[in-house]
Amino acid sequence: MIRILLADDQTLIRAGFRALLTAEPDMEVIAECGSGHEAVRLARRDKPDVVLMDIRMPDGDGLAATRQIMAAPELAGTRVIILTTFELDDYIAEAVRAGAAGFLVKDTEPEELLRAVRVVHDGDALLSPSVTRRIMAQLAVQSMAAQSRAAGQQAMLGQITGREREVLQLVGEGLNNAEIAERLFITPLTAKTHVSRIMTKLLIRDRVQLVVLAYESGLVRPGWSG
Repeated sequence: MIRILLADDQTLIRAGFRALLTAEPDMEVIAECGSGHEAVRLARRDKPDVVLMDIRMPDGDGLAATRQIMAAPELAGTRVIILTTFELDDYIAEAVRAGAAGFLVKDTEPEELLRAVRVVHDGDALLSPSVTRRIMAQLAVQSMAAQSRAAGQQAMLGQITGREREVLQLVGEGLNNAEIAERLFITPLTAKTHVSRIMTKLLIRDRVQLVVLAYESGLVRPGWSG
């Protein structure tokens, strides 16, 4: 059962999401709230698997709440999907920096929202290749902090094998496990195993952060075309 926390300051929006999610046999909404601070409190109390987090809320916005949730050791198993009415690069970039595993606009089709919850719960990232390339390139170019960490991150890459570097590069390009398998002539299960081993070796919690590492270390560069 996927345990979900809803965080949105609009009661009607929460009611719609709750009705959609609880109708699924593998999902339950365990708590809901209308502010960022309350989202952090409830996440620490209930330890949900997935948080659906609005960006613009009173008393602590969704990005700040996401940062706190992602930084909490006791919430290592929690994933956050950012929900907003604004599909802007800056919001997506900040969501990635905050540690979110996905980003959706609120007018997403119901089937896509349900798929997103399951994808993120399974440990994958919800960023299409086009969004991944655009936003990660922006992060790599604009973030001086990222550039200053590049040497240390190159050292991190020394902990993984050559094949794992190839897999990480393809993750950075936005490819999913099936696409990685096709590119490297391996099975999807083998691709998934490589991704899991990379995350374990580098102490990285999810696929989005692997994408960030791939760009900030220079393994994938702005304008990369595969």
